[in-house]
Amino acid sequence: MTTTDPYFLKLARVARMYYEQDLTQAEIAKSLGVSRSQISRWLTEARDLGIVEIRIRGLWSRVAELQSRLERRFPLKEALVMDRGGLGYMQAVQGLGVLAANRLAELLEGRTTLGIAWSTGVYQVVSALRSARQKGVTVVQLMGTVGSVNPLLDGPDLTRWLAQTLSGRYRYLPAPLLASTPEARDAIVSAPAVRDAIALAERADIALVGIGAVSPPTMSSLFNAHLLSEDDLQAIAARGGVGDVCGYFYDAEGRLLDLELHRRLIGVSWEALTRMPVVMGVAGGRRKAPAILGALRSGVIDYLVTDSDAAELVLEMDAAHREGKNHG
Repeated sequence: MTTTDPYFLKLARVARMYYEQDLTQAEIAKSLGVSRSQISRWLTEARDLGIVEIRIRGLWSRVAELQSRLERRFPLKEALVMDRGGLGYMQAVQGLGVLAANRLAELLEGRTTLGIAWSTGVYQVVSALRSARQKGVTVVQLMGTVGSVNPLLDGPDLTRWLAQTLSGRYRYLPAPLLASTPEARDAIVSAPAVRDAIALAERADIALVGIGAVSPPTMSSLFNAHLLSEDDLQAIAARGGVGDVCGYFYDAEGRLLDLELHRRLIGVSWEALTRMPVVMGVAGGRRKAPAILGALRSGVIDYLVTDSDAAELVLEMDAAHREGKNHG
């Protein structure tokens, strides 16, 4: 059994709840919807496999500390942190995909609608879900289509692929992500097929999203999809923008920017995203830290999947900001 095996991760999560978070077996059982005796058996197996020992020393201890600090500092239901080690960016993103996929598979139990955005991180999650058990959910696009040169990174193909993996159904959003003008956007979303698809997406039980950065440009999915130029991103940065979720840009405090761009977006609204029961955000690397910090402060992210490099810098930046405000 490897450390990315879904059953291993389940045992590790239960052990963490019991040994690190001081929850009782009854509390854990209620949280996971299983019997107390099942929790007891899992804890015993976790000890037999050495998971508990791994979690209290060495690299895992540092990861567990970062997860706990993120959960204490920000309005998160859970933080999942992967030790970055010496991994390159794409290797790290693949690792985050596996970590997110295993947790997402658990969260999908009993859920009916899964909304997905598009990004490299979301693609890696979908790829890692290939061996997931059948869920029978409906997968919906949260954002319009971008016409990417790589169709697997775009909404329609990613949506269909994930639905097939989960033995479920899918629902396209038959519209571009960006309209030419706000008036054109209003006309497009008035079409019944588009309006109904957005309404379904805004009722999603779970949303899987990436977190894009404003700088450098290559950390922005909108830039990579040729929807925004480097000048566009610089203009957004000049207004305080640090990142985006589903095409909505926010500042370092997590406040949504007043951009004309937002009035041309076709997809779920920012307000709908903040109301969704579960939003899982996937992003890693130090260059994404300002964007991750802003997303956490916005309150839109419930489950954060990131790496140790990003987590450490996010916490450092937040601590420095709070210290500066106190001295001010």
